[in-house]
Amino acid sequence: MKFRPCIDLHEGTVKQIVGSTLSDAEPDALVTNFATDLPASHFAALYKRDGLAGGHVIMLGPGNRDAAATALAEFPQGFHVGGGITPRNAREYLDLGASHVIVTSYVFAEGRIHLENLKAMTALVGRERLVLDLSCIRKNNVYYIATDRWQRITSVEVSKDTLETLGAYCDEFLVHAAHMEGKRSGIDEGLVKLLGEFSPLPVTYAGGIRSTNDLDHVLALGSGRVDATIGSSLDIFGGTLKYADVVAWHKRHQ
Repeated sequence: MKFRPCIDLHEGTVKQIVGSTLSDAEPDALVTNFATDLPASHFAALYKRDGLAGGHVIMLGPGNRDAAATALAEFPQGFHVGGGITPRNAREYLDLGASHVIVTSYVFAEGRIHLENLKAMTALVGRERLVLDLSCIRKNNVYYIATDRWQRITSVEVSKDTLETLGAYCDEFLVHAAHMEGKRSGIDEGLVKLLGEFSPLPVTYAGGIRSTNDLDHVLALGSGRVDATIGSSLDIFGGTLKYADVVAWHKRHQ
């Protein structure tokens, strides 16, 4: 199991937000846990120093391309990048230094899987450079993939069959428990267990991790097969969990 670092960008700034409050219809409803004037490249340099490749840069809406580019330039091949990725811009981000592109809405448009879009993306960038974001919302103990910055809930379940079908077209999965994102309230145990049991590919879980004990919990529930990312809880993003402690935990488990 690995710790996968993150850089979340909103309006060109590094931020940590409560994912469920993102809304195009009600922009004033956004709850921001953390924002900084430090550039994305600052955090990229930190992750590079500590050998934490395989993290992700997520662009939450427009106006984030330049900030993402600075992180990719600082740590070439160190990040997956996502947020509005389509065949029109995927190669650009790979050329800027991303190891992988992350795709969600292009594949899950209009509430369903568009397999033809997925095949087109795989053909363009190669399966080995594609990550599918299966971030989801839990409703009645079923996990439904959510797109458009988690505002649109699709009819596609995160399930054994879905993971096996989609796993033929990509290299990894990224799964935010969007209903837990930014709340620092602990992990979604059911989702972590599901991913550990059924994902045929490397998978990174995000949402609610607040301590190294939670990392231990992910390790156990995911049978060591589920990696984890942490945002708002880290002290580098205004939280109380020491980044240095997480790096030390990561190194002990490699």
